[in-house]
Amino acid sequence: MSKVFIIAEAGVNHNGSLKIAKKLIDVAAGSGVDAIKFQAFKAEALVTKTASTAEYQKKVILKRQTQFEMLKKLELGIGAHRELMRYSKSKGIKFISSAFDLESIELLHNLGLEIFKIPSGEITNLPYLRKVGSFKKKVIISTGMANLKEIKDALNILISSGTKKADITVLHCNTEYPTPLEDVNLRAMLTIRDKFKIKVGYSDHTLGIEVPIATVALGASIIEKHFTLNKNMEGPDHKASLEPDELKKMVRAIRNIEKILGNGIKRPSRSELKNINIVRKSIVAANPIKKGEKFSESNLTIKRPGSGISPFMWDDVIGRVAKNDFDKDRLIEI
Repeated sequence: MSKVFIIAEAGVNHNGSLKIAKKLIDVAAGSGVDAIKFQAFKAEALVTKTASTAEYQKKVILKRQTQFEMLKKLELGIGAHRELMRYSKSKGIKFISSAFDLESIELLHNLGLEIFKIPSGEITNLPYLRKVGSFKKKVIISTGMANLKEIKDALNILISSGTKKADITVLHCNTEYPTPLEDVNLRAMLTIRDKFKIKVGYSDHTLGIEVPIATVALGASIIEKHFTLNKNMEGPDHKASLEPDELKKMVRAIRNIEKILGNGIKRPSRSELKNINIVRKSIVAANPIKKGEKFSESNLTIKRPGSGISPFMWDDVIGRVAKNDFDKDRLIEI
């Protein structure tokens, strides 16, 4: 199994502060993830000025405000993106940002972004998909709220626009923050994989780290998980995010799962080879046997250690003539 690509989703948990964004990069790099992801958007191009916030956002935002008002404070411009890309590189971690409008797609492309992450809300956005597909880069697409037909249509647009199918990974996702466990439906990830013969992963919005770990065990090639410096910070996504220690535990657990899954070849492991002679058995004398006497079921038995003739050879040994004297419990030789 190849290494799972772990994305620490900073999203808008920087609260509009470049200083906090850099601290998030520090935490992500220190946790051992492969990439950190932010969000690129212009509030004016993303949402109308009267659109309301989601129910989960209303619960965690201190004062009543529209989506536009909330998002306007969370924008990261081209200068911030350029600085965060540079800082991420200096920390040895890959930088990713999800674009939410056409202008932001162009911004990321001009910055030389290597991987384009399409958020769930854009899976039905034809001009958006066509533009991302035309860049012929690696694409990760989340599928929260989508059905199989919508996923198929989005893949067709990306591929027909120039992106290779081999460069696309589809993430199963649920967009509720936090996602109730009964709504996770991890088997849907396998349905997507089998239906479209494509690489799959999971973008997680549940509380805790159990679900990402389970997803890796099922075969996810990419895991994306929100994290924050502190769950008590003001902002829409902090409550449903991991804190630094939790992020480290998740990464450590995923890397352990990779070791556990192994390569799928069934054979004795290096660590257990030494146990073969101790645990397995051999054909031994059940009682003293004289030279010239025939081996039989009455004078042979099977006992440890396994350094002699395997019990699998029982039928070949029965009826042979003993070439030597054998004391009781002596390993039989033929």
